[in-house]
Amino acid sequence: MARGLILSSLTLTATTTCLFASISKTPPKSFNLSFGLKLIHHHYHLLPLLCSFSVYSSPSQCSIDMSKNTETFSRRMAMAGLEPHHRIALGVSGGPDSMALCVLTAGWKTAGADAVTPENGGFIDGLLAIIVDHGLRAESKEEANIVSHRVSKMGIRCEIACCDWPSGRPKQGQLQEAAREMRYQIFQEVCAQHRIGVLLIAHHADDQAELFILRLSRNSGVLGLAGMPFTSQIFPTYKQSYREVQANQGILVVRPLLEFSKEDMYKICQGGSENWVEDPTNQSPLYVRNRIRMVLNNLSSSTFKFELQALISACRITRTYVDQIGYSLIGDAVVIKDHGYAVIDLQILCPLKVEDICLMKFLSLVLQFVSQRQRQIRGNALKLLMDYIRTFPCKNSVTAAGCYLCPDPGSRGFRVLVCCCSDDCALPSKIEYFESHSQGQGCCVANELGEIIEAEKSYANHLVLDASDVHFLDVNPELVLTEAKKLNIIGESTYNTVLALQKQETAHFRSKTEVISDSASKHGVTPFSKSLQPGQFCYLMDRFILTWKLKTNTDNDELSGLVGYEMDMGEETRSLCCTSCVTGNNKVPEVRHMIESDWLYLAELSKYPLSKNFPQYEVESVNGTERIMDRTSLCLHYASVSAKQALRLLKSIPVAARRSLPVLINQQGQLLSIPSVNFKHCPFLMVHMEFKPKIPLGGGHTSFI
Repeated sequence: MARGLILSSLTLTATTTCLFASISKTPPKSFNLSFGLKLIHHHYHLLPLLCSFSVYSSPSQCSIDMSKNTETFSRRMAMAGLEPHHRIALGVSGGPDSMALCVLTAGWKTAGADAVTPENGGFIDGLLAIIVDHGLRAESKEEANIVSHRVSKMGIRCEIACCDWPSGRPKQGQLQEAAREMRYQIFQEVCAQHRIGVLLIAHHADDQAELFILRLSRNSGVLGLAGMPFTSQIFPTYKQSYREVQANQGILVVRPLLEFSKEDMYKICQGGSENWVEDPTNQSPLYVRNRIRMVLNNLSSSTFKFELQALISACRITRTYVDQIGYSLIGDAVVIKDHGYAVIDLQILCPLKVEDICLMKFLSLVLQFVSQRQRQIRGNALKLLMDYIRTFPCKNSVTAAGCYLCPDPGSRGFRVLVCCCSDDCALPSKIEYFESHSQGQGCCVANELGEIIEAEKSYANHLVLDASDVHFLDVNPELVLTEAKKLNIIGESTYNTVLALQKQETAHFRSKTEVISDSASKHGVTPFSKSLQPGQFCYLMDRFILTWKLKTNTDNDELSGLVGYEMDMGEETRSLCCTSCVTGNNKVPEVRHMIESDWLYLAELSKYPLSKNFPQYEVESVNGTERIMDRTSLCLHYASVSAKQALRLLKSIPVAARRSLPVLINQQGQLLSIPSVNFKHCPFLMVHMEFKPKIPLGGGHTSFI
C-alpha cells in the first residue's frame, strides 16, 4: 500500500517545483470517465501539500485508448460473479495500482447504470474506498487525506481508517507483514460495518512475478508458485462487534487486475487523468519484494516477461486441478460431527491411489477446518500427516498442526478421527465474547455473497480440467523450472535468468539467522477459563457459540426425570432450588473446554444415593439467609439424573473429541453444564450451544482461474 510521496520514474521530465505549482494553482477539474455512459462531476479542493510530498500528475491531454482495459476488467469482474449493482469496497493506497483500480471500477459501476443519485450525495452507489493510515510515519495522516480527496473527485465515497498498535510499532524486520495483517483486519471491520461482502485489491501480474521468485527461493511447491488467488474468502481472526457480516461468510477478496501489468497501471491512470503517489519504502532493498522488483524491472525482455507469466499460468492450472480434486475428496470421504471433529473414511479415500499433491491438499483442508487456522497446513507437519495417512489401515495416533489424529474406535483403522487439540495444544484455548445484535441485514449480505460465489463457481465449472492439461502433478518442487523447460513453457534464457534470481534471493535469505523460540510447544498448557455474563455470547475455539441464562420458573417437562424420586415439586421448593447454585454471591459462571476430571465428576454425581464424601454447596435461600444444601435437595437429584443421561451420550463421543467440548463451571471449578450432552446442574439453568465454525470446511471459497 503506497504511503509517502516520491516522484515516479515517469515524471523525470518535470521538476518537483513545477508539479507543486501545477497542483496548487490549477482549478479543480471535472473527472470524465470517458469509457462509461455517464459523466461524473465532483469539485473538491485538494489539501495543501507539505513540502516533503511529491506526486505524479497525469498529462492534461491524453489519447490513451481505454477500451481494451475496460473490456478486460469487465470480463474479470464477470468471472468473479460480480455485477455493477453489488456492494463493493476497494483497498486504496493512492499508488498507481489502486488508483487504476478506482478508475476501472468507477467506470464499470456507472456504465449503463443509474449509479449516481442525489440520495448518495453524488457518490457512486454501493462503492466504498477504504484508505488505511498505518500511522507509522508523521506525514501518513496528511497523505491519507490527500488520497481521500483525490478518490472522492472520482465519485467514490471514502473512509480513512487509522491503525491502532497496542503493542507498539512493529520491528523493522516485521514491519511489512504486520502492516499487511493490520490492513486486512481493518478491511474486514470496515466492510462489516458498512454491510459489504466484497473487497477489490489491486494486485497485478508484476506482483505475481515477484511472488513467484520469492516463493521459488523459499522452496515452495507448485501450489505456492501459483501465486495469489483470483478470488478468496478471508475470515476475521476474532469475533467482530458488528453482526452484519456473519462469521462463517467473512468477505470475498477479488483481484481483478491479475491480467494487467504495472505498465498498464500507469496507462490507466493517465487515461483517466488521475494522479498517483509512490511509496518511498518500495525503493528500499531492506525488503525482499523490493529487491526482486528492482531486478525484474531491469529485465526488459518481452520474451522473458511472457514466458514467466506462462509458467505462472501453468502453475495456476495445476493448482486449480488439485483444488478440484481436494474438494471432491472432502465431499466423498469426510463427515463432520456437530461436536467439532471430523471422520475420514480411508476406504473411500483410497490414500494409496491418490497423487501426493492432491492428498496433501486434502489433508491440509481438513486440518485447517478442525484446527480453525487461517492458513493452510504446510511443511514438516504435512509430511508427518502424509506418512501417517499412507499407513493404511491406521493403527497409531499422531499430533500435528493443532490436531490429534487416531483410529476411529471399532473401525479397525479404516476410519480416522481428526480432533482439535485442547489441553495438549501449544496455544491456550481461544475464548472471545460478543453481544447479541440483529442479524437481519447480515442475512442480506450473506445471501448476496453466496450468490456471487455460486455465480463464479458456475463460470469455473465450464473450465473442467483433465489430468492431461496439468503439467506439474508429480514434479518435485525443486524441479519445477527444469520441467517447465522440458515442456517448452520457458526457454533456455528465461530458465537461466529465473534460476539466477532464485539462487541470489535464496543466498540472501539463508544469510539471515532467524532464531524461533519453540519453548511454548514443549510445555502443556493448563486449561483456563473466563467469566460469561448472562445473555452474553462466548465463542470458544472459533467453533462453539455459547450463551446462558436463568429461568424464573421451570415446567414439569424439565423435571420429568425426577418423578421416580418422589420429590416435592411445590412452588417454594422450586424457588429454593436455587438460582444460587449457579450465581450465588453475585458470581457468574466461567467457560473452558472439557477435561478428564469432568468425566470423573459426572460418574460420581450419577451414583444415587450420593456418597457422604460428595461435595456440598452453599446456596442462597428465598429470605436471603445462607445454608448448606441438603444432599436430598431437588438440585442434586436433578443433577444426578442429568449426569446419568450425559454419560450415556458421552460414551458415543470419542475420547479425543471430548477434550474440545465446551463446559460451564462455577468460580470454584465445579462443573455446572456440558451443553453438548445436555448436562446441567440445575433445572433453572438454560445453556444454549451452537456448533458454528468460523472457517468452513475447505477453507472458504478460493479460485485461481
